[in-house]
Amino acid sequence: MVLAGFPSPSCPLSPLSSHTSHMPPPPAVFVKFNSSDGFPVELAESARVVQLKEAVGQECGVLPQQLRVIFAGRELHNDCTLQSYDLPEQSTVHVVLPTSGPARRREVFLQSQLRGTADSLTRLDLSEARLPTACTGLASILRTENGGEAGSAPFPESRPHCSFYVFCKSPCGAIRPGKLRVRCRTCLQGTLTLSRGPSCWDDVLLPNRIHGVCQSQDCDGRMAEFYLKCATHPTAADDTSVALDLITPNVRGIPCIACTDILSPVLVSPCPDRHVICLDCFRIYCVTRLNERQFVHHPEVGYSLPCPAGCPDCLIKEVHHFRVLGEEQYERYQLYATEECLLQMGGVLCPTPGCGAGLLPEEGQRRVQCDPGRELGCGFVFCRECKDSFHEGECQTRHPAEAGVALQGYIVDEDAAQRARWEQASQKTIGETTRPCPRCRVPVEKSGGCMHMVCPQAQCKFEWCWLCQVEWNRDCMGSHWFG
Repeated sequence: MVLAGFPSPSCPLSPLSSHTSHMPPPPAVFVKFNSSDGFPVELAESARVVQLKEAVGQECGVLPQQLRVIFAGRELHNDCTLQSYDLPEQSTVHVVLPTSGPARRREVFLQSQLRGTADSLTRLDLSEARLPTACTGLASILRTENGGEAGSAPFPESRPHCSFYVFCKSPCGAIRPGKLRVRCRTCLQGTLTLSRGPSCWDDVLLPNRIHGVCQSQDCDGRMAEFYLKCATHPTAADDTSVALDLITPNVRGIPCIACTDILSPVLVSPCPDRHVICLDCFRIYCVTRLNERQFVHHPEVGYSLPCPAGCPDCLIKEVHHFRVLGEEQYERYQLYATEECLLQMGGVLCPTPGCGAGLLPEEGQRRVQCDPGRELGCGFVFCRECKDSFHEGECQTRHPAEAGVALQGYIVDEDAAQRARWEQASQKTIGETTRPCPRCRVPVEKSGGCMHMVCPQAQCKFEWCWLCQVEWNRDCMGSHWFG
């Protein structure tokens, strides 16, 4: 196995054990010791973290018990295997010497808070945080079957491993599965241990949302910076990709709004109903609207589209989702976006076939010349009103572009739109298993047990009856404590 592209190690490496010609070498992880350039270490898939420490300690002359291994915002514990932490081949792990003083004490506390949870960045699924707008705060109130907070239970084996999707510009040039990573915002090293894992996309996309402790010797960073990388090929430290937060695995089995098939992954619209559309149908939707010049130019968002069902005020904010168009159509999308921006600024396009240069004549100026001086224009002189050769007097013709476009239409069946809501399954479950606290109206889930409920909100703690939805009393206790 040739580990191409690895930098030279920062400490001397002894020759790796030899292998017979017919036996493949064991998988390798890439180790950065104290934020150095790094080196590969070959270990079996079933190897434990303590074995990785022993290998690094032997190569760098450090006692293994002094070392700490950090990957994806968490310290890896000795008795766990590398495989259990979803460490694919050629993943980068950071190995550091322990910090001391107050920073170390704070870090020990943070790690004690995280120990035993399953919120590793490699298995995180933020699609479950896409709650209806009427259920704000529900994620922090619901409890799982084992009594832990929502999001802290181990993921079922049936859940897809990939939870994120990105646009990988190079070498893929396409939408690909992604992996979430974190680093210290101060030193940009992956040596930060998190105080908590992200619970929604805002935690990932917005700065200064989650704190941690940087374990680098010369850094006192306390702020996490999340980023995504393409998961289909080995990546360098600075090889990041654009997060496509609306694309997610179809873990709820919602049918596509257009073809009604249950496919995965899907794009979940930012509209209140969270309409679901598969990527093939989303591409057709985008091509159709592009042909009709029906994309919307928004001064802050850019050239975008709303929900396929026509829901208002739901433009897609991350325009890299339109990379689903493919390279050729995306270039046309960029051209139309530039032209639309120019028209919004009061500009005009040269009507000469094959030219189409963008021009910004002065306000009220009717005579326009496609300026050849910049080697971009063709020199054609035309009327700003009708786009024909410049003339005096009233316009006799009308340019075809101003006559309107014959819309092909992208029609969505109303019944299909009802079935294609991302929250349809969860709303049904929420309606059956949750009721609002009679005092503070926060949704509370009941998963078995008696009818005596206690509001989980710390500032409320109201005791009430699940059936009567009134304050808990002797009648409730005697009549239907257990239903």
